Amino acid sequence: MARHERLSTLLDMLGQREKIDVEDVAAELDVSAATIRRDLDHLAEQQLLTRTRGGAVANDLAYDLPLRYKTARHVPEKQRISAAAAAFASKGMVVGLNGGTTTAGVARALAIRSDLGGRGDAPGLTVVTNALNIAHELAVRPNVKIVVTGGVARPQSFELSGPLATRVLSELTIDLLFLGVDAFDPDAGAFAHHEGEASINRLMVERAERVVAVADGSKLGRRAFARICETTQVDALVTDTDADPEVLRAFEAAGVEVQAV
Repeated sequence: MARHERLSTLLDMLGQREKIDVEDVAAELDVSAATIRRDLDHLAEQQLLTRTRGGAVANDLAYDLPLRYKTARHVPEKQRISAAAAAFASKGMVVGLNGGTTTAGVARALAIRSDLGGRGDAPGLTVVTNALNIAHELAVRPNVKIVVTGGVARPQSFELSGPLATRVLSELTIDLLFLGVDAFDPDAGAFAHHEGEASINRLMVERAERVVAVADGSKLGRRAFARICETTQVDALVTDTDADPEVLRAFEAAGVEVQAV
C-alpha cells in the first residue's frame, strides 16, 4: 500500500472508530508499528488528528478529508463517472462545477472533448466554478471560458464560499450543473460536510436549468452535516456499478435519471 493510500485509510478508520491503536492498525494494514507512528505524527502535524499514547483520536477535520487525500480513493470509478457525465454537455453551454475530486475529473473530461472547441473568439464552453483547482486546470484551455465566483477559499476543498460567491452566482444562469456531493440519499437529498459549501452549492443548483449529480457508490444512501438540495432538484445521477441496486431504484422512483458506469 502506497503512503498516500495508507494516510487516507488511517483517516477513514478514525472517522468510523473515533480512535485507533498503533499496534492494532499496524496488524490490520500489515506494516510495522514504527511506520504507523510516523504516519500518525505526520497527520497530527497537519492537524487532522490528535495523537495519544499508543494511538490517535479523531478531531472534526478527520470527517472531511482534505482534497489531496481524497484523490487516491475510488480512482477507476471516478474516472468512469467523469467521462460519462461529461457526455451530458454540449457545445455552447454554460456549465457549472462545484468542488470535489469527481467534478475535477469531469472538468478534465470536458477539456479533452474535441467537439467542444470554439471558433474564433467564441468559446466552445463557458464554465462557472467556485473551485480554485478546477479554475486553475481549465484556465489554460483556449476553448473554455472560465468564470470564478470569488469568495473565501476553504483549504480542505479549494472551494470558494461566502457573500462574494453568492453575489456573483445570483447574477448568472447555468445551463448544466455537475454537482459533487459528500453524501446523497434518495429520501433526504444531497449533502456536504461543510455548511458554507452547502449554501453555495444550493445556490448553484437554483441557478441551473439541469443538475447532474456525480458520486461513486460509497456516497449513496448516506447523509452528511449540511443539506445542499432535495432529491427532486436533481435531474440525473451518474455513479458506478458498485452502487447498491436498491438505492439506485429508490433514486429512479424519486424521478432521478440514473446512469451506473
